[in-house]
Amino acid sequence: MIWQTSRFAIDLSHPRIMGIVNVTPDSFSDGGLHATAEDAMAHCEQLVDDGADILDIGGESSRPGAQPLPAAQELERLLPVVRHAVTLGVPVSVDTYKPEVMQAVLELGADIINDIWALRWQDPRGGPSGASVVTAHGACGVCLMHMHRDPQTMQQAPMDGEVIPQVLSFLEQHVHILRGLGVDKTRICIDPGIGFGKTVTQNFALLAQQRALLALGLPVLAGWSRKSSLAAVAGLSLAQVATMDARERLVPSVTAALLAVQNGAQVVRVHDVRETVQALKVWQAMNAQQR
Repeated sequence: MIWQTSRFAIDLSHPRIMGIVNVTPDSFSDGGLHATAEDAMAHCEQLVDDGADILDIGGESSRPGAQPLPAAQELERLLPVVRHAVTLGVPVSVDTYKPEVMQAVLELGADIINDIWALRWQDPRGGPSGASVVTAHGACGVCLMHMHRDPQTMQQAPMDGEVIPQVLSFLEQHVHILRGLGVDKTRICIDPGIGFGKTVTQNFALLAQQRALLALGLPVLAGWSRKSSLAAVAGLSLAQVATMDARERLVPSVTAALLAVQNGAQVVRVHDVRETVQALKVWQAMNAQQR
């Protein structure tokens, strides 16, 4: 399977690691660590050195309760970092839902639009939609994610009922819309949206039954890194998670990434790139002996 993007045809015959670069002061696990352009650029370089296959750069936090950021401020954070990242020899994804931002980063050479809103967000001021920006570009990759409600309210009233049929139906619908606009199937990836309006039980149901999503014939991206559901099953309170060093969340995050790959994910979006690379090498060595 190939994920076609602006500059790269990403071979998904083996798992790919997407390294997270949050250019934000308020992201849930690493807010402020790479908030300046200089720090974020250095982090991009470090993640590539650590083995990241893809960089995913975001300028607005999507943690539960996060407030929307004006596009101008998001662009101020993103543009210098994206401009540098596209020189590093790996595909560059930008985590945004605003068409104005999508257009600007694609003009700089970004390869992938990673949209938590699955291209549904509409600017109240009017203007082009995210779908029209992606369609007009003609080459960029796009990741469509399932989110219940929005970041401000998603954990106040999580989903009801069986999670897999709802997520599968949503993703199928929005893939169909994008395909109808002429976007080739090879450009599209799907993300079940771990933590975005789901309960702990629903998140782990998505992991256990993740292979159901493969029925759409598209690559699956899994984003478990440092999510609160991992803390919940590991016996940590949210208060403990908020005060502990990010490295203390390493083991549950790497474990979840490995399980996601074992259950069919072709891309895992992670903070801890080096450790995830090492874990996948062990998993691949085992698999090589089973063939």
